[in-house]
Amino acid sequence: MKITLQQIRVFSAVARHGNLTSAAEVLCLSKGALSQSLQQLESHLDTPLFDRAHPRLQLNQQGKRLLPMADELIGRAGDIERTFGKHIDNLGALHIGASQTIGNYLLPYLLAEQDVQQQQETKVTITNSQTLCKMLLNFELDMALIEGQHSHQALTTTPWIQDTMLLVCSAEHPLAQKASITFNELNNQNWVLRETASGSRQQFERRIRPALSDITSVLELSSLESVLLAVERGLGVSFISNLAAKDKLDMGRIHKINIEQNFPRQLHLVWHKQKYLTGRLQHFSQFLKDWGEQYNLS
Repeated sequence: MKITLQQIRVFSAVARHGNLTSAAEVLCLSKGALSQSLQQLESHLDTPLFDRAHPRLQLNQQGKRLLPMADELIGRAGDIERTFGKHIDNLGALHIGASQTIGNYLLPYLLAEQDVQQQQETKVTITNSQTLCKMLLNFELDMALIEGQHSHQALTTTPWIQDTMLLVCSAEHPLAQKASITFNELNNQNWVLRETASGSRQQFERRIRPALSDITSVLELSSLESVLLAVERGLGVSFISNLAAKDKLDMGRIHKINIEQNFPRQLHLVWHKQKYLTGRLQHFSQFLKDWGEQYNLS
């Protein structure tokens, strides 16, 4: 069998992008060369790896079996090159995902705290937890830092740090004038919330909505900044992470609603169970774990 690393790289790129055009751009190859390489790989393996539904190429069962092995092979090859090549100090690229609270309000500080050796090529994707899990399943990310829950058996999930959810409103809102409120006083309020797939919205649906009998209206926004601005402008009450709300709370632009209950939540590190941990990924995940231990003790 004469499978080449180039054929594996082509397969992996097509699997991630779903079409030859995008994969060819990433690999700096012509579509013809890409198509030929993919055909050769399928011929060597004596099985098709994709279902062709023009213009998309969708991984079939055999392709899904090959993807984690291809990802590992590419990762190991990169580690070999960096170990024995001219750039021994280069730990390689890293593609991480983060849900919005972590990605916007915590991850930049974490990246700045890394040592010089780890400050190499890093790509960050910030989106909701459900989308990040789908990307992990397709080996589009090395790892993700998420707020929400998931039920994917193929993913390894490790508890990381504790966060706290807060009820917030504008400084002029009637609830801001009260020393403490009950859940009943949250009825008939206008709410400003993230989209359904977000970790923050999951927290609201699990911990706040069941206690309410009447919600006047919901303004749904897809970013934390827009939620915070809407709350500040008096458009409604929100349930949001302390990490996201802290700056506006400190400046007095929004107000924490005091209620006789705390809302802690666990943030997680997640990666695919079959993901090969490159040298760079091992370094970064250990850095996050060590930082998390110190954070939870503080």
